[in-house]
Amino acid sequence: MPKPVVKVGIAVFIVFFAVAYVASVVLYAHSGAAHSQSEGPTEGDTTTVTMNVEEIQTNYTVLVANLTVIPATALLDPRDHHLNEDVTLRVRSVATPIRRTWTKGMLPGTFPVPLTLAGQINRWPFDHYRSGPIEVELFHGAETAPERVPVTFVNHLSGWDVDVSGSNGHGGYRVKLERSSSSAAFGIVILGVLVAIAALGVFVAVQTVRDRRKFQPPMTTWYAAMLFAVVPLRNALPGAPPFGGWIDITIVVWVIVVLVISMMLYISCWWRHLSPEG
Repeated sequence: MPKPVVKVGIAVFIVFFAVAYVASVVLYAHSGAAHSQSEGPTEGDTTTVTMNVEEIQTNYTVLVANLTVIPATALLDPRDHHLNEDVTLRVRSVATPIRRTWTKGMLPGTFPVPLTLAGQINRWPFDHYRSGPIEVELFHGAETAPERVPVTFVNHLSGWDVDVSGSNGHGGYRVKLERSSSSAAFGIVILGVLVAIAALGVFVAVQTVRDRRKFQPPMTTWYAAMLFAVVPLRNALPGAPPFGGWIDITIVVWVIVVLVISMMLYISCWWRHLSPEG
């Protein structure tokens, strides 16, 4: 191959790598920032609630958020800024019913709230999930008529985009989660590495079988290393998609099969090229 063509190829590769690196950093920085979404009034005369989305369980059926209550000024004693009456908070559309009561003189704190999710993990990395309608209600003292409380959602979940739809801040919120662009891109890169490993294994084996390259005994350990690297790379996929999904059926299993066939071809070259001593 002429030297100018080689130089151009190297330059194109360097530019492509630099652009891909910068793009991945920008995507990660954008997805890593905390985003908040709120609807409804946030004045001091209205009790509000903030839900910090912190964790999604590995089975993707429960979303954990830390709920913080910010009482209205009318509920606080002006002297010590503690509650001047008993209040009860009720959260609906959760994995387990939640009802918290604070008596007069106390100050509401932060507590975890598990929200139920529904989605299809088999569509990884393009899977998305949605919660049921979330309602937060406040009861004053012994009253039985609840007051709907506006909620602000803050996304602290790395690798996920959170979108919230509601009805003017008065309950009925629905949370939608989908993987961020950086998370999906990272998964696609890992899958590309798996495919590249299989392609390299086939290329080396075929070239050796065709006597285009000499058999090198240490290369058998190289094949073994690549074969044992498949499962760790598969486990490194963001979100750890369940085994048996479309990723395994269409890519991972066939990468393993191709590597094993390539190793068998290479070992056949060992049998053909190296005669027994004596």
